[in-house]
Amino acid sequence: MSRNLLPSKGMRDFMPEEKRLREHVMGIIRDEYAKNGFLEIETPVVEDIERLIDSDGGENTKMIFKILKRGEKLDLAADTLKEDDLIDLGLRFDLTLPLSRFYCNNHNDLPKVFKAMQTGFVFRAERPQRGRFRSFMQCDVDIMGDETNFSEIELIDVVGKTLNRLDVEGFKVKINDRRLLTDAIVKSGFAPEDVTRVCISLDKADKIGIDGVRKDLEKQGFEAASIDNIITIMENIKNGGLDGAEKSGLNPEAVDSLREIMAAVLSMNGGRYGIEFDFTLVRGMGYYTGTIFEVAYGDLGYSIAGGGRYDNMIGNFMGKHVPAVGFSIGFERLVEILKERGDGQLDEDHVALIFEAETPSAVIAAGDALRSTYKTVSAFRREKKFGKQLERLKKAGYKYFAVIEGDAPVVKEI
Repeated sequence: MSRNLLPSKGMRDFMPEEKRLREHVMGIIRDEYAKNGFLEIETPVVEDIERLIDSDGGENTKMIFKILKRGEKLDLAADTLKEDDLIDLGLRFDLTLPLSRFYCNNHNDLPKVFKAMQTGFVFRAERPQRGRFRSFMQCDVDIMGDETNFSEIELIDVVGKTLNRLDVEGFKVKINDRRLLTDAIVKSGFAPEDVTRVCISLDKADKIGIDGVRKDLEKQGFEAASIDNIITIMENIKNGGLDGAEKSGLNPEAVDSLREIMAAVLSMNGGRYGIEFDFTLVRGMGYYTGTIFEVAYGDLGYSIAGGGRYDNMIGNFMGKHVPAVGFSIGFERLVEILKERGDGQLDEDHVALIFEAETPSAVIAAGDALRSTYKTVSAFRREKKFGKQLERLKKAGYKYFAVIEGDAPVVKEI
């Protein structure tokens, strides 16, 4: 009987070359985060189901991997059995919710302003497609306890430096503020409960344009006057940027904060990347309360990093206000960019040690002698078709091989 040996749908195995690239990228990300003072934490992949559902995580709350109760907790004999009776846990869909719970649990033992970094797999039960999986890695930096926009400036700076260290260039930071979006929508005459629906339409503007947004709002049955008002604001901002937002009478505190952030980023990044105000940037999570941002790269059509301020999430757990803002690098998308660029080959100081009749102890001793000079040495028994063996090693990324001659290994170029 044949068995299906493929990974579960939406999951992946990683071959050695790709795993090597992933570890290389992760190492640079973690090193740059740490150099900038972010302290690494780790949280479980499993959270209470109520906490996940009540997180205001947007569409992600509909894609939770739910875990059945275990043992005596699982009673399948009940007549009126419902899903809620069977489930008490779920897999995390991002790292922000676990971080917020972690902070609430441990804030008395943490610095007043806590700068955290966290990496790990998250899980979303969505339909798998090219470049989209049900399990993927996130790399987050967050700052809790600072109400000022210095946190946004520092996060944009550290993510920009990290991408530059990975030789990712020509990217642009797009920035907006949820307070501007909410203010514009409500002042245009939409009901507060319709803010999310209108935001979804605005978020399509980069694909369908302002006229497309108008048609999308008309299709949903909103009043013509409200639609005209929001379109006027969009056109003012398209023509005047933050001056247009100010002219439209939108939240002055948010406008001033965005100006300060953008000016600071431009003054310190040495032209390594751009930053622009994008009024139609929405971000999907419902828990964002202020500044939101993402990194656009080339013509990909999607971001490679994103985040924002979520001042209410921790407060909802603790019962008191705790400001917080975070930025997450899209690790999987970043790895794909570097793979297409040809990154991930072995370094030139990797050596294949070929042995034949030598004793195991002699082979290991020769390998240790080489490791004092070369980064990695891997031993392989000589094959009958030695030329083909060398071809395979070269294809795998090895530039050198070594043989034992007398008591010492001799390194040669493949």
